[in-house]
Amino acid sequence: MIDNVLIQIRSGSGGDGAISGRHEKFVPRGGPDGGDGGRGGNVIIKGDHNENTLINFRYIKNFIAGNGENGSKAKKHGKDGKDTIIKVPVGTQIIDEGGSIVADIVLSGEEYIAAAGGRGGDGNVKYSSSTSQYPVIAQSGELGSEHNLRLELKLIADVGIIGVPNAGKSSLISFLTAARPKVASYPFTTIEPVLGLVEHREKDFVMVDIPGLLEGAHQGIGLGHEFLRHIERTRVLVHLVDGTSDNPSGDFHKINKELELFDESLKDKPQILVINKVDLEEVRVLAEDVRDSMGEDAWRFHIVSAISGEGVSEMMDEVVQVLSDQPTANHP
Repeated sequence: MIDNVLIQIRSGSGGDGAISGRHEKFVPRGGPDGGDGGRGGNVIIKGDHNENTLINFRYIKNFIAGNGENGSKAKKHGKDGKDTIIKVPVGTQIIDEGGSIVADIVLSGEEYIAAAGGRGGDGNVKYSSSTSQYPVIAQSGELGSEHNLRLELKLIADVGIIGVPNAGKSSLISFLTAARPKVASYPFTTIEPVLGLVEHREKDFVMVDIPGLLEGAHQGIGLGHEFLRHIERTRVLVHLVDGTSDNPSGDFHKINKELELFDESLKDKPQILVINKVDLEEVRVLAEDVRDSMGEDAWRFHIVSAISGEGVSEMMDEVVQVLSDQPTANHP
């Protein structure tokens, strides 16, 4: 998934003001009539719900707005330069060369002027006065500006499904939504986040399948940074644990430690603990022992099968309840 790119932008320069005088029959000294230059085009970054990744910026990285046209006689204003609009997915942060976040696009249609066009220069008509009946001076247009920006996408979803590789996250989101990620019984089948729309109990919300996390993910191991950033914007986490694991409790606590090391605030995000693969007899028999091994962290606890759907409805009932208790937006 392309979710971090560098782009170069340049706004348009303003057009020059004109030096001109009226030339009409029977008006020998008609005075100045030079028009103003047009404004340079802006570079605008705009949220678009039809965009899902930043892949379009892999090959197109330079964006230039149009220059304003010069003013002309008869007080004619130069035409403004054409704006350049850059469409990005909702959830894109815009980061300047100093590393500061200058804008966060969280709504479709939201716009940010990343580089304002230069102002058009004044024509000589603006310099006319009682002591200067015919000024032969006009203003040059203001130059456009150039910037290097980084675009970073953090998916906006209500519920994030997290866990170690092969815990069954893709199977769960496939069961619940129309999303169709690649599913197989070996780790790292999912290598990019997958979004899906869920409808449950007359509520609809967005879930995201976060690819499996490894120990050391907070340091970037296993593309950890690329995956962890997408968790920041979720409101609730479904922590899926593989019931066939040799150490389910260890898997659970290991992932939570990675979340905390990446961003300490993530440890306060509501979690629902879910043991998967109860369709297997070995998991069904040991499910309560697994629950006891989790300690006090198992107070929101469900046992499910992402294949058969057993227990999923009850789990989703709690997801809807916890969501209803959370703020409707959380965009760090």
